[in-house]
Order: sequence, then structure tokens, then C-alpha cells
Amino acid sequence: MISLVVAVLREATPMIYVAMAGMLAQRAGVWNLGLEGLMITGACAGVVITERVGSVLAGVAGAVLFSVLLSVLLWVVIEKLRANPIIAGLGLTGLGLSGTDLAIQAIYGSEAAVTAPAGIPTLGPAYGILGVLDVLVLLMPFTVLALWVLLRRTRFGLRLAACGEHPFAARSVGADPGRMRLLALVLGGVLAGLGGADLSLGGLQIFSINMTAGRGFMAFAAVIFGAAHPLGTTLAVLFFSLVEYLGIKAQLVFGENAPRDFILMLPYLATVLGIWISARLRGGAVVNSAELRDS
Repeated sequence: MISLVVAVLREATPMIYVAMAGMLAQRAGVWNLGLEGLMITGACAGVVITERVGSVLAGVAGAVLFSVLLSVLLWVVIEKLRANPIIAGLGLTGLGLSGTDLAIQAIYGSEAAVTAPAGIPTLGPAYGILGVLDVLVLLMPFTVLALWVLLRRTRFGLRLAACGEHPFAARSVGADPGRMRLLALVLGGVLAGLGGADLSLGGLQIFSINMTAGRGFMAFAAVIFGAAHPLGTTLAVLFFSLVEYLGIKAQLVFGENAPRDFILMLPYLATVLGIWISARLRGGAVVNSAELRDS
């Protein structure tokens, strides 16, 4: 049982950080479909900088920095250039996926995987099976709790929700929707960078092209499934990660008797199922992020 919890936590933690970034953006009125791009950029920057500098801390800091810069770019495109947030987010994802591919080829001359000399510190063998948990996994529950307090118990959280749902009303009481969106996207960039860094520097200590494999989109789906609530979104990611873990175990237990392609599909099928359940529970309502922006 403990091994199940540890495995799910390790798999879910990078997506939880990224999902928290998506949740903050949605609270501000932006459905951020650029999460995949932010995550892959953070994962790439974390490993490359760690490999070049020899410092994991520098790698994590670099992952956060690049993710924040891309988040600011997204804000400029949707706020200043008035682009559709959904299209801009998809463009950011494309930029992240293709940009990291190009960067790896330019730096190393090939698309081969890059290995970091060290990873994010873990608890260590003294803690037994829990020893594989790294620092970001341990900080994850406190991060989710802190975001819950920030969004539900502070003036900032109330203003952020108001700017996302009723921007004109928020402006009438002195809140600037554009500024609040910038703050939400920057804070989300920090979280997405941490998620990307944990993906590449956590257990694997390696970066390969397209290694996120749709995790950013699954994180976005978790935001919808969890109703943009910190706890609900976290539970949604844990559910997706549990399905993936059970799929891997089924493949190990049943071997070739379990169709490999079907096993690989399970997390994405669970994502679609989660979105369907979420829509049914809310009466099938679909919200367009462009409608949340003030014109």
C-alpha cells in the first residue's frame, strides 16, 4: 500500500504543480492551454542548466525563470495584442515543444536524451521506501494548502476570482483585471517551472524530446475536472496518476496478455472520462475563456 502511495505521489507531483498553474490562470479568466509548453520548457531548462553548470539549484531556478518568461509572453499576447487565449495557449505549447527540440539539437548536436549529473535531493535510504521522495514532492501538499488559503481566505484571491468572472465589476471597485492576470500567470509560471523541473530532475534526472507526453494537457483537464479548486484539482491529478500506475502494474502482471497500446491509453481515457463526468455534474455547461475576458 505504501509503495502504491509513493509511486502515485511521484507520478502526480509534476502534474499537480502544473495544474495549480492552470488553476490560477483560470481563476483570472484565462484557460491556459500552454501548460504543456511551460512544463516541457521547465523540464528541458532544468536538466540542461544542471548539466552545464553542475548545480541542481541553478537548474531548478532556470526552469522557473524560463517558465515565467513564457508566461509573461502569453500575457502580452492575450492582454496587449488581444489574441484569443485558447489559440495563444496552443501556440505557447507548440513553442515549448519545438523550442526545446531545437535547443537540444543546437546545444548537443542531436536529439539524444540529456542526463543531469545530479537530481533534486531526496529523503534518502534512511527512510526506507519513502526515501525516493524528493523535496518538491514533500513540499507539494503545503503548496496546495497555501494556494487554497491564498484563493479562499485572502483579498487577493477574492479579487482574482472577481477579475476572472466579472472583470467590469472588479474594475469598478479598483481591481485591474490585466494586472491580476499578469500576477496569476507569473505565479503559475513559477509553479509550472517547478513541475517541469521535478519531472526531469526528480526521479529520472534526464530530459528527452517530448518527454511530457501530454501531461500538461492532463493537468489542464484536471483543472476542469476539479472545478478550478486547489483540492479538487489535486484529487483529479491523483486519480489520473493512479490510473496510469494501475495500467503499468497490469502490464507487469499480465505481460503480453494485456494489450500494450490499450494500457498506454488508460491515463488519457481517464482524462476524457473525468471531463465527461465534470460536464455532466455541471449540467453540460461549457465556458469559453474568451467570454471571461473583458473587451
